Amino acid sequence: MFAQLSKRPWIIAIVIAVLLLGWLFSGERFVARDDVEPDQPATSNELARVEIQWLQAQPMQRQHVVQGQIEAWRRVELRAQVSGSVQNLDQDKGSRVAADQLLLSISPDDRPAQVARSEADVRQRQSDVSAAKRLRERSLVSANELMRLESELAKARAELDSARLQQRNTKIKAPFAGIYDQRMVELGDFVQPGQSLLTLVDIDRLKVSAQIAQQQVTQLELGQPVKVELLDGRTLQGELHFIAAAADPGSRSFRIEVKVDNPDGLRLAGASATLHIQTGEVMAHRLSPALLSLDESGRHGVKWVNDAQRVEFTPVQLISVDNQGAWVSGLPPKVALITLGQGFVQPGQQVRTQLAAVGS
Repeated sequence: MFAQLSKRPWIIAIVIAVLLLGWLFSGERFVARDDVEPDQPATSNELARVEIQWLQAQPMQRQHVVQGQIEAWRRVELRAQVSGSVQNLDQDKGSRVAADQLLLSISPDDRPAQVARSEADVRQRQSDVSAAKRLRERSLVSANELMRLESELAKARAELDSARLQQRNTKIKAPFAGIYDQRMVELGDFVQPGQSLLTLVDIDRLKVSAQIAQQQVTQLELGQPVKVELLDGRTLQGELHFIAAAADPGSRSFRIEVKVDNPDGLRLAGASATLHIQTGEVMAHRLSPALLSLDESGRHGVKWVNDAQRVEFTPVQLISVDNQGAWVSGLPPKVALITLGQGFVQPGQQVRTQLAAVGS
């Protein structure tokens, strides 16, 4: 057979090539097996590593921040009580007026004459009653007649009071000191009872109204200091002077009002403002809002490591948030807060800790 193969060298070449290819493939499989790492045992016993930062509680002023609306301390819309023509505009719009100062006059028409007639009628009735009382002393007038005359006198006096009131109502006066803000009529206009004439506002003091959540209203007390921040950055100082006794049925929030002195007469009524309501001092920690998480009940909290190197989750109360961080209360005075790796550990889990680098 070898003799036959020696006569056919091309067959020998093919056989040698097949053997070489087989050897090469077997070598690649061997190298590949050498590169594969052997199966490692499960690392369930290895403790997770987290970075921590020690935080110490600090005293801070707890406050609620809500949006409010600035209003005049008092605002009244004066309406006509009698019919007649606007006879005189006694003050200009925008002027400051004193209490009981005349603002607008309505034509008196025949009201002075009605007052004069009523006064005369009262005098006549008084004379009749006086005469009847003297006659009654001599039994010349019955008791019923005297009672009738006294009744007519009372009726005449009531008519006189009504006539005088009608006459007074032609003079529209300021019920309090303030600013003559708006006028809805012009000279010569005929007005009817109930028609709006003008508005008067008192801005020597302002009130800022807002709605506060039912969870926060229990922390408020009358007289608490409040900082009122205006849209242009200016601030005014005020105090809480009203808390609604019942919540609004729609929003379930409570209306509050803040009293703010305005000695400079700043024209702020109708503008918006931010209320910073101080509710007392509390011990709190300042941390990054990114470290806050939610538990199964949806409560805000943070994860930290106790002395046994186990993870704990503590619900916290968010006091305030700004660009620099968040203030929270409810944690131990000194706490090892997890700053890195908190998403991979669960409460009760034991961990290895490493102090976070300064400034991280």
